[in-house]
Amino acid sequence: MAGIDAVFLARLQFAFTVGFHIVLPAFSIGLASYLLVLEALWLRTGRQVYLDVFQYWLKIFAIGFAMGVVSGLVMSYEFGTNWGVFADKAGPVLGPLMGYEVLTAFFLEAGFLGVMLFGMGRVGRGLHFLATCLVAIGTLISAFWILAVNSWMQTPQGYVMSPDGRFLPDDWGKVIFNPSFFYRLPHMVIASYLSVAFVVGAVGAYHLLRDRQNQAARLMFSMALWMAVIVAPIQMFVGDAHGLNTLQHQPAKIAAMEGDFDAEPGTPLILWGWPNLETARTDYAFTIPHLGALILTHDWNGTVPGLKQFPREDWPYSPVVFWAFRIMVGMGVLMTLMGLWGLVLRIRGRLYSTPLMHRAMVLMSPTGFIAVLAGWTTTEVGRQPFTVYGQLRTAASASPIGVPAVATSLAAFAIVYFIVFGAGLVFVLRLMRHPPSVGETGPPPSIPVRSAGITPGPALADTPGAAR
Repeated sequence: MAGIDAVFLARLQFAFTVGFHIVLPAFSIGLASYLLVLEALWLRTGRQVYLDVFQYWLKIFAIGFAMGVVSGLVMSYEFGTNWGVFADKAGPVLGPLMGYEVLTAFFLEAGFLGVMLFGMGRVGRGLHFLATCLVAIGTLISAFWILAVNSWMQTPQGYVMSPDGRFLPDDWGKVIFNPSFFYRLPHMVIASYLSVAFVVGAVGAYHLLRDRQNQAARLMFSMALWMAVIVAPIQMFVGDAHGLNTLQHQPAKIAAMEGDFDAEPGTPLILWGWPNLETARTDYAFTIPHLGALILTHDWNGTVPGLKQFPREDWPYSPVVFWAFRIMVGMGVLMTLMGLWGLVLRIRGRLYSTPLMHRAMVLMSPTGFIAVLAGWTTTEVGRQPFTVYGQLRTAASASPIGVPAVATSLAAFAIVYFIVFGAGLVFVLRLMRHPPSVGETGPPPSIPVRSAGITPGPALADTPGAAR
């Protein structure tokens, strides 16, 4: 504990809270688009099974969306208390972007969420579908702005420095559409889609193990595997392009990801090992000659930068970045293989009659979110020791706050988060254990969801026994 300072605890606290705020909004982004597709198919075909699956997942979406909103509330608190210097210096650039996210995305989602959740049967089909579309679009707009913020921190441009050291916007187009934005946005959105696909597929597989003839479960399972076989390979190409962009703009991060300390022609790929920052070498390395150069430079004899080319004080903590990157890639490979396995079984007509596949899909349910967390860890730890890459160090971004204050708030957040989100997760899992059925209903529409207070008269009038 003697080596732990307030900056480390503040970083740990932000990592803990943002971990929840990555997974939950990713779930909302993917599930909102899935609900949009289901309702569109129902309107086009009239098949009851699409409506049943829509209503089934609508209840889960409502819980996940609420938890996602709550998980982000404390982050503004952390900016003000733990990272006041960062907020002061980068606020002129990042503050408006976050404000745009609230105005263009959150208001859109909040404005039409009620119609989406409780409007089925109360408004026309067209208006309800419009509400579903706007909620889904709102989640994507939210991703747009949040990724613009984080991408600017990775590859800052479009700013000037004021005499007192603050970042002032000079060109909003360059701020928003910075060099890494066009790679990181699709990478994150596709990751959200794949994460939800494997949750949906796992729920379908779970119920197929109990009833192979459940049509809604079949639909979930089938659609999830179509997503896996088509989108997982696309994600690999997007990830490759993202890696080339990172090599251009953040070469030290790539060196840390690959465990490379020395730059050499025909750089090998280190499959596994342990980057040792003390000795500046990767211990226990298992390598494949030239493959690292081929992947990262598309040249058999290419050279990938090594950490020794950069000042030691600018090195990211390579062991975490190295293994987080491999976990992310490993999860992606597993998801791709599951999609290919499903395609083979589909061609053979055994997609719904192979229990081994169904059990494997249930086990694969968290892989997408593991990949999201591992990828985010790679991105953020790989950016260290900077908050604004190359311009503002993390140690210089923290507020002058003591260890006891940060430790107390970290402990309080941990307790509250595990209680609140643990209860939410248990409730969602209980909803998922319920098998989808014909005539599935969405959230109860009898009494409007409202703030605490006096029960509205119309709601009481609809309640059984109210006339008495």
